[in-house]
Amino acid sequence: MLKTVRNAFKVEDIRKRLLYTLLMLVVVRFGSQLPTPGVDPTFIQNFFAQQTGDAFNFFEAFTGGSFTRMSVFALSITPYITSSIIMQLLTIAIPKLEEMQKDGEDGRKKIAAITRYVTVGLALIESIAMSIGFGRQGLLVDYNFVNCAIVVCTLTAGSAFLMWIGERITEKGVGNGISIVLLINIISRVPDDLVTLYTQFMSGKKLAKAGLAGIIILAILLVVIVFVIILQDGERRIAVQYSKKVQGRKTYGGQSSHIPLKVNTAGVIPVIFSSSLMQTPIVIAQFLGKGNGTGIGSKILAGLNSNNWCDPENPIYSIGLVVYILLTIFFAYFYTSITFNPMEIANNMKKSGGFIPGIRPGKPTVDYLTKILNYIIFIGACGLIIVQVIPYFFNGVFGANVSFGGTSLIIIVGVVLETIKKIESQMLVRNYTGFLNNKGSNMKNSYLGY
Repeated sequence: MLKTVRNAFKVEDIRKRLLYTLLMLVVVRFGSQLPTPGVDPTFIQNFFAQQTGDAFNFFEAFTGGSFTRMSVFALSITPYITSSIIMQLLTIAIPKLEEMQKDGEDGRKKIAAITRYVTVGLALIESIAMSIGFGRQGLLVDYNFVNCAIVVCTLTAGSAFLMWIGERITEKGVGNGISIVLLINIISRVPDDLVTLYTQFMSGKKLAKAGLAGIIILAILLVVIVFVIILQDGERRIAVQYSKKVQGRKTYGGQSSHIPLKVNTAGVIPVIFSSSLMQTPIVIAQFLGKGNGTGIGSKILAGLNSNNWCDPENPIYSIGLVVYILLTIFFAYFYTSITFNPMEIANNMKKSGGFIPGIRPGKPTVDYLTKILNYIIFIGACGLIIVQVIPYFFNGVFGANVSFGGTSLIIIVGVVLETIKKIESQMLVRNYTGFLNNKGSNMKNSYLGY
């Protein structure tokens, strides 16, 4: 990876793209420190300190701490992420959007424009809810219409500006703009989490015990990271053979190819969906001031709270972990089913004269692809569950509560790997272009007799 970055800085165009990306990320982190006018940041910090669950951990990690500081980027790009997920689901449900998606570059531009509008709408709704809901409780220094309007405009504009930065990084930077903005926000929280781990397991202990604890923490992180890399890069390749066609004196086709099916076909989406669904009742209860009693409702909320999972003193609450695992598997199958269509793949193969060796075209190919896909989805879902459950285990047994967990690690590793691949592909294209230019120049010189 370091070699790729070092070689990338030697290419002028890629160096400019890298520097542009770094400059935009500096702007992101600078904006994360600017306070929103008319807001008392200590209110939201005290609110977080009073919460016993981790219902806001996702939001805090994705915003890079901007939410607790109530900066102008407090909403971060979470409205854009939600908007993108909504548009992906609507593309399956609404035929007109599905036609846009299949309409090439023009269709994708239209869907991107709609996504922007939905993002601004969601940011507006969230900022209004925060300014009114929290404003009445003390978030605003002076709760009145003018201050509410200022907060709404600031937070909405901040989210829209981050979306614009992400698109500029995609266009003029190294690509994956939104993912890189999300990455820098998550990474910004890692030093605080490491300090928390040091204070909890190493501070004040003898050198030998502190060293052993540090080695164990480092080993666990490395094992999880390596496992995530294997999970992200793992794929099943299905061989495809194309039949030969003779037209005139030329023979077309006959080559072999493959269909790459990633083990983690749905990415981190199942974890986000299942975690959000589990934490929504807790968030609503906390806003309403409920859930702190001893009734059946409070016990159900305690079971949904991941801070109570894997607790040896209260094993009954780990039933929530079982529900979480089942939801993750369900969303893995659900999301893959709307993004990968075996019938469409089989039809495209049939039209181009391709077939899977040993499998007849048509319905047998669809059944074969579906069988393989279901098997891969289950393996990928199990991998996601392992990565996600490890932090819950250490949190429940040892009390190692940090804001970044399995989801954050999956995002970090996935974005880094994808960005490195994009840089390598850009370098390969430029080297190939340069080779052709040099070859053309040599041919021209040879032709002229030089």
